[in-house]
Amino acid sequence: LLEASNFFVDAFWVGKPGGGATELSDRQRRSLSTTQFGEFRSRYAGRAPGQADLVICQLPDTGEITGCAGIEVSPIPYNNDLQSSKTYNGPLMSNLAVSKQFRRKGIAEKLVKEVERIVRIEWGYNDCYLYVEERNKAGVKLYQKLGYKKLWIDKDAITLLPSPNGKLENSSTNIVCMRKRLNLG
Repeated sequence: LLEASNFFVDAFWVGKPGGGATELSDRQRRSLSTTQFGEFRSRYAGRAPGQADLVICQLPDTGEITGCAGIEVSPIPYNNDLQSSKTYNGPLMSNLAVSKQFRRKGIAEKLVKEVERIVRIEWGYNDCYLYVEERNKAGVKLYQKLGYKKLWIDKDAITLLPSPNGKLENSSTNIVCMRKRLNLG
């Protein structure tokens, strides 16, 4: 998980859509790596089979990580009333990232399709959900191309952005909840 966490920091946090630093300071990198490792450990380590998985794409010759995507069974609100107790426990894809030098080579699409295969074939769900920042235009476009539909938008969400001054800062963002009905055949 540590190697995947460090990969994710470089692939996701550097040049994050919507702002942030184009390079990370040592302080930011350490902070993000520690935070990311803790998140990955709580989401993917020690959970029961069929509850969480982290899919890793690696180069066959070197083992270098080129991409990752996570999936976990999680409470998903039926609508953007996040204070409501009406939720559905379903598969939520998250932490999709591809190394900058391997983008636009179909890796993200392959990761999404592998997550969908796990969700449908191994876990037996008919739907797959995800959250994506609305300002991540490339991500939204990819998910729509792959058949995901917008369900609702949380206009009061907060995200972290690496700032040029070397710190991590909270920033307002809009989070889009998307769903795809998976092929039953």
